[in-house]
Amino acid sequence: MKRHYYISDDLDDLEVIEQQLEAAGVSTPQIHVLSKDDSGVQQHHLHQVEPVLKKDVVKGTKTGALVGAIGAVAVLSLAWKTGLTDTYTWVPAIFLSVIILGFCTWEGGLIGIQEPHTDFKRFQEDLRQGKHILFVDADPDQESILRNVVTAHPKLQDAGEGASTPRWVVTAQNKFARFMHLAP
Repeated sequence: MKRHYYISDDLDDLEVIEQQLEAAGVSTPQIHVLSKDDSGVQQHHLHQVEPVLKKDVVKGTKTGALVGAIGAVAVLSLAWKTGLTDTYTWVPAIFLSVIILGFCTWEGGLIGIQEPHTDFKRFQEDLRQGKHILFVDADPDQESILRNVVTAHPKLQDAGEGASTPRWVVTAQNKFARFMHLAP
């Protein structure tokens, strides 16, 4: 899969584009709209980016966990090398290492929530200007569908490509949506 980014300032046009893509076989989890106008996106029934995914929380949490793991290993190594574990047992060293790991992970998440997602940093100026970012994760066999729909909408500005959501995630989202539709 490949992610295609487009910039637009017209939510009505984006609604038509999303409907045309879905009618042509592109599933809803493959289409997203990133915007600062969340209520407008919702009113147009567009598939918006989840608020937590607009920020770099996941990356920050992972980085914090890595730093915390290094700190925890350092505490345990220091306790072992100094012979502290012979005197006081391993319990204080293990407890401190767990606290360091948890604190660093938590702090990493707090730092990440203050930053825009890495994939969306390049669009911050467009978003400030009130524009909307449409991105579509397309399979190779869907590229022609996407190209045909996009060329029919001249107000849509091509903004490049990037890494997409893994195919297995999109498949799982489709199966979950189908299950929720069929479930009582």
